[in-house]
Amino acid sequence: MADLITVKDPRSPASEAYRTLRTNLMFQGLESQLKTLVVTSPAPEDGKSTALANLAVTLAQGGQQVILADCDLRRPSQHAIWGIDREPGLTTMILEGLEVPPLAAPGIEGLTVLPSGPLPPNPADLVGSPRMESIINKLTERADYVLFDAPPVIAVTDAALLASRLDGVLLVLRAGGTRRDHAERARELLERIGVRIVGAVLLDAEVDGRVGGYYGE
Repeated sequence: MADLITVKDPRSPASEAYRTLRTNLMFQGLESQLKTLVVTSPAPEDGKSTALANLAVTLAQGGQQVILADCDLRRPSQHAIWGIDREPGLTTMILEGLEVPPLAAPGIEGLTVLPSGPLPPNPADLVGSPRMESIINKLTERADYVLFDAPPVIAVTDAALLASRLDGVLLVLRAGGTRRDHAERARELLERIGVRIVGAVLLDAEVDGRVGGYYGE
């Protein structure tokens, strides 16, 4: 959790940028429901998991009840970010039929985390299962916002399958890291299935220091 700028330095320009993102998302929610959100990226190493964790902190700091669910069932990282056990978690709920989510409290008021659980051999099948839809509904009943960490869009189908069941998707891009053609392909893949793209976050962008912005994760 020491790597999260919103926890380590809440008065930094980067933390302020996450608060701006929070405000923008909340305004979008006034126009059309935005209670469930998947955060993903075009390709690996774009920083989507840490960006999602910082967004979750910022929403909780704003007085919202937030559940962060790790639905990256291939390379989960939320348990490592928060220093919690990976099991039990999301796949435990799916496979064992748990009615109560095994949520972990990472020490941020208003925020709980559902880790991935044991890694399955068939992640896409689990994400697309009827049981997953039931779990989404259970989580939604318990929080103001439910945020899902999903694998990169153009690598596997998991993110698209998940996004089709949620209110929107947020794309994370890294300046100098995300390829333009990958970003365009990710957008096209999501738009093709009618997913609502609520916006994009650009990490590591060079900005005027006088106006602040994202200086990293």
